[in-house]
Amino acid sequence: MHGEGVLSSGLSMAELGQRIRAERQARGLSIERLAELSGISRSMVSEVERGTKTPTVPVLDRPATALGTSIARLLDEPAHAALRVLRHADQRVLRDPSGWERRVLSPVPADVEFEFMRTTIGPGVDAGEFAPHAPGSREYLAVEAGDLRLTVNGRAYELGAGDPAYYPGDCRHAFANDGPIDCVYYLAMELGGAGHHQSGHGGDGGQGESHG
Repeated sequence: MHGEGVLSSGLSMAELGQRIRAERQARGLSIERLAELSGISRSMVSEVERGTKTPTVPVLDRPATALGTSIARLLDEPAHAALRVLRHADQRVLRDPSGWERRVLSPVPADVEFEFMRTTIGPGVDAGEFAPHAPGSREYLAVEAGDLRLTVNGRAYELGAGDPAYYPGDCRHAFANDGPIDCVYYLAMELGGAGHHQSGHGGDGGQGESHG
């Protein structure tokens, strides 16, 4: 993300905030309830919805998770065509101030909660911890280059180039690069449950705003 509050591909924080507000209201949730489900403060939710706050990716992931959806769905319109080619120039890219980026490779299907992304983490950068997704969620990861420290529910696993991993997405998971070069990995995420059609899937609330 850029410091001026604009996401890649021209989507402003104000537009993203409007989408989060619409998703919240569609589920009949108050700002207070979304804050409770996502484990971040009411003021943070309010600022994100108004577009006056540019959160880090892990913090932005929390309201998305609490709404039972993904960042990709908040960033892009659902695709209804049977086939869609997503050109490189049209892909959404989120850049975190700590020194890493997430490129969303998957078009957003209208009726499927699935996200495919390519992440680049700079040397010595900790991308932070992500809250558990909905029960039954699954994540599949493969390292393309560099070294990745994957931590799942507090247990760390060291992965190198060519190493894949699978883990339940409904637990705490974190990513860091302790190596001297960029770490590049691909991640496919399948959300469990009813995804964006159902409310009440929140994080564990235990992380607060430590990455905000």
